Amino acid sequence: MSFLDLDHWSEIYAALAKNKLRTALTAFGVFWGIFMLMVLLGSGRGLENGITTDFAGSAPNAVYMWTQRTTKAYRGLPPGRSFDFTNADVAAIRQHVPQADTVAPMNQLRGFRGGNSVVRGIKSGGFQVMGVFPEVRRIDYMKIPEGRFVNQIDMDEGRKVAVIGGRVREVLFEEDEEAIGETIRINGVTFKVVGVFEPLATGEFGMQEAEKIYTPFSSFQRAFNYGDEVGWFAITARSDVPASEVEDEVAALLRRRHRIHPDDERAIGSWNQEVEFNKIQGLFGGISTLVWLVGIGTLTAGVIGVSNIMLIVVRERTKEIGLRRAIGATPMSITLQIIMESIVLTGLAGYVGLLAGIGLVEGVSVALASAGANTQMFQNPSVSLGNAGAALVTLIVCGALAGLIPARRAIAISPVEALHSV
Repeated sequence: MSFLDLDHWSEIYAALAKNKLRTALTAFGVFWGIFMLMVLLGSGRGLENGITTDFAGSAPNAVYMWTQRTTKAYRGLPPGRSFDFTNADVAAIRQHVPQADTVAPMNQLRGFRGGNSVVRGIKSGGFQVMGVFPEVRRIDYMKIPEGRFVNQIDMDEGRKVAVIGGRVREVLFEEDEEAIGETIRINGVTFKVVGVFEPLATGEFGMQEAEKIYTPFSSFQRAFNYGDEVGWFAITARSDVPASEVEDEVAALLRRRHRIHPDDERAIGSWNQEVEFNKIQGLFGGISTLVWLVGIGTLTAGVIGVSNIMLIVVRERTKEIGLRRAIGATPMSITLQIIMESIVLTGLAGYVGLLAGIGLVEGVSVALASAGANTQMFQNPSVSLGNAGAALVTLIVCGALAGLIPARRAIAISPVEALHSV
């Protein structure tokens, strides 16, 4: 059988068009299966995009560590003791934990998410003020559309400079007003604006980041009387080292340096972004597998319907098949004819379902974007080219399998028996 033989394609069309209602109902089962598979895949991707948006703005292998109260007595020191990280801890980590790639100490005025009065002329607002090292950009990702970020010269010379977030600029400056070179007052201390940043994170987390002001770590400590105190560490592991290993090494080192019981797990708080990211990836890997199982199960139900209908078609065409066998048609040509009819039916129905499913998913994505919907848990639903290709391959395979049993039934028909059938 040649795929370019128009007579064979005419036969396929005639066979499928003979009973249009039956063909349409059978095709709908395949259409619905692939349609639902695309919708489920697109919805899963939208949910994944929404959940993982908080990880987009920072290094996926970052570890954040801060101090808490001790819970165990150690070397004559009572439980419930508070302590602070210091500048000396920075050098110690860099020297004794070679698995750490980036070590970025941080301070925040008035503590975690603390708001501070920031004034420029007659305008003011409450924003988060951070003291950071230049290396923080390797951990917290951002764009610098205006000016520059904090650099090592700022650190060495203790310059009172500031890099403000996009939201800070909106509040303190007019839209067409130059921000670079202007001054702002943070709790009464004057800083010069040298840059404006935009976080790469989106959603609520991105909005919080855009309300931050970054200052050189050394200037922050002097301006706000922090001495040599370090609020917390942001650390990334080398690419060949798990973040958990670095977390354990740093925590053990800091316990030794601050005379904390080696088994006191609560004295140093931490957030391991790599562990949480892997959990999320594992969760959505499981969801993706479930989606494929449900989608393929629905598709299989449609394909079984195709196979059953093809069996009926073969029974109806017993005399025709017998005549073809009698005039020399080979079993292979009969088999290919039946399988091709099955593939065409499932392929056309499935392709329409594929386009309809992708169209619906893309339509929802465009509608959400056009409406400006702030759907943090569901963003940019889409179907990847790989998934669409896999679905098409699945259709072809299922179409061939659906026609295989009817084809075997067809070639099992005896020409003599067929010619005597009415």
